[in-house]
Amino acid sequence: MAYTDALFQLGMDLTRSSTAQKEDHGQTAQLAHDLGKDFFIERDGVRCAGTHLIVDLYGARRLDDLKHIKETLRRCVDVAGANALHIHLHRFTQDGGVSGVAVLAEGHISIRSWPEVGYVALDTFMGRGANPQVAVDVVKQAFKPAKVVVKEHLRADTAPPERVLKAVPKRAPAREKAQAAA
Repeated sequence: MAYTDALFQLGMDLTRSSTAQKEDHGQTAQLAHDLGKDFFIERDGVRCAGTHLIVDLYGARRLDDLKHIKETLRRCVDVAGANALHIHLHRFTQDGGVSGVAVLAEGHISIRSWPEVGYVALDTFMGRGANPQVAVDVVKQAFKPAKVVVKEHLRADTAPPERVLKAVPKRAPAREKAQAAA
């Protein structure tokens, strides 16, 4: 029973109604119809799907405050010029960390906090016209960390889609792998 309830809370139980499923399906379908195609961007002369930031905050505060974290994610979305489809957060215990995601038309922002050690990990991906770099200033102001480390990666940079697909190696069936190892 607990497993079923956990799936329901995550919006994954198909036998019962879920507000998360209703929110996601309605907005996603509408946005997909409105946008209609994939939008690669150009940044510093490089054509890419978007910018992916890995942000680590050390010595941060207010990492167990669910309302504060949700407001911070909303501010990040707004200043970046993105469009939020859904924000879902989960607090692990009364004094524990928070994990969650802001699903965006342009990508996502995910967060996981460990208040007992003052650490928060953010994963931010945005394409189209959104600017994830400005969201870093929002999280600095919101969580007041002693140290911030940001790593940036341009996703699918300069490679046309057909080239990316051809670069993926084919998997050998398990039987062929066993024969090759013998």
